[in-house]
Amino acid sequence: MAVQVNAPNELHLAQINWRDQLPTLQGPRLVLRQLRIDDAAALFAMVTPQDVSRFISAPPPNVAGFERFIARSVAQQRAGVLACYVVTLRGHDTAIGLFQVRELEPGFRCAEWGFALGSPFWGGGRFEEAAEMVMRFAFDTLGVHRLEARAAVMNGRGNRALQKVGAVAEGVLRQAFLCGTEYVDQVVYGIVESEWRASRSGAGTQTIH
Repeated sequence: MAVQVNAPNELHLAQINWRDQLPTLQGPRLVLRQLRIDDAAALFAMVTPQDVSRFISAPPPNVAGFERFIARSVAQQRAGVLACYVVTLRGHDTAIGLFQVRELEPGFRCAEWGFALGSPFWGGGRFEEAAEMVMRFAFDTLGVHRLEARAAVMNGRGNRALQKVGAVAEGVLRQAFLCGTEYVDQVVYGIVESEWRASRSGAGTQTIH
């Protein structure tokens, strides 16, 4: 499912002080908002099951660990090197997943993004809807030129998800990710701003607050 999105006023986006408070992103079914300490319990429930956590960096082992993760993420946001969004359903403020965009080069010219979505919410285009909003935030607000991601070769769902939103597989990093007790290969994906804009020209609506 491809989510159609119109570019909001870029001058307005450039003036957003995202370091203090991330702008809320609203799609047809989802709302992406600022990460909060009280999201810890919901994120622990959504992200730690084995079907979700198998192919991502090891999540915190308990709710207290997620509270520390949130505090670090907010501190990195205020330092201007990370943006971490919580994914919620419209009309429900409970976290069902998260998206991170991390600076790889000064000024966010090159950035890496990662994501985790609770398995009850897999399918039905929810990932694509959230990803489109995060990409627009990355390119319009953060000023990203190149957005990178990694996915374990054996993670078929993760690879297909990235391909659906236009990420291009650019190579394989051998034994780059520790999956349990075994190092596995990862695919490197890239999305370049100019190609992303060309592919999204003339799209539908997204609201930013």
